[in-house]
Amino acid sequence: MNYQTLEIEMYQQVATVWMNRPALHNAFDERLIRELTEAFKRLDRDDAVRVVVLGGRGKSFSAGADLNWMKRAAGYTVEENLRDARALVYLLKTINQLSKPTVARVQGAALGGGTGLTTACDMAIASTQASFATTEVKFGIIPAAISPYVIAAIGSRMASRYFLTAERFDAVEAHRIGMVHEVCTPEALDERIDAIVGALLTGGPLAQHAAKELIRVHRPVADAVIEDTAQRIANLRATPEAKEGIGAFLEKRKPRWIKG
Repeated sequence: MNYQTLEIEMYQQVATVWMNRPALHNAFDERLIRELTEAFKRLDRDDAVRVVVLGGRGKSFSAGADLNWMKRAAGYTVEENLRDARALVYLLKTINQLSKPTVARVQGAALGGGTGLTTACDMAIASTQASFATTEVKFGIIPAAISPYVIAAIGSRMASRYFLTAERFDAVEAHRIGMVHEVCTPEALDERIDAIVGALLTGGPLAQHAAKELIRVHRPVADAVIEDTAQRIANLRATPEAKEGIGAFLEKRKPRWIKG
């Protein structure tokens, strides 16, 4: 298939999906969300593919929501916001429930939805140049769509800090709290990805699928929870606080709830 926001490289039994909007830091919009969903579904059906690696071209892995998308969403109704939210939660669910192992290659900023992509994958390897944040409360919204995967990775206690403060943190901290599995120098990133992929290719594909199912038995993410996250973000985006927060960001000013 021809994608406008992605490149897909195939090497032996490994597919690498590259988000390819480097000038926009691989930020999310409707097209990127749709094309990522289609690509992962197609690769899941391809028996020649054993492992899927997700990466980002350029400086950033994914810097969250695209500015123009945010501008459009600022005027959306609850129903329009719900449509967008459902598309994002379905993408994350598709990646998380893929029948094949998935590896996030995080070379730079992974903010908001980028943090969600990192944790939706089975494994994540990060460069020392990577950084992470769940920044949503700064805009008067919440990290709802990504929350099942981030909380599964770092636990509710760490989520309490980072969801509420929206602090940005580095790869070393991400490793400490369980968001990524390894941290390495930028020069060693592909070598470490190759090592993980090599280990994955030694396992039986049916057994790995069964292992993923086993993990989900112990850490289930129910469809009702996924739909609830979409409902929450759609409702919150339509509030005056969210409109003020997003408006302040777009206008490069402080939101009114910040005094002084």
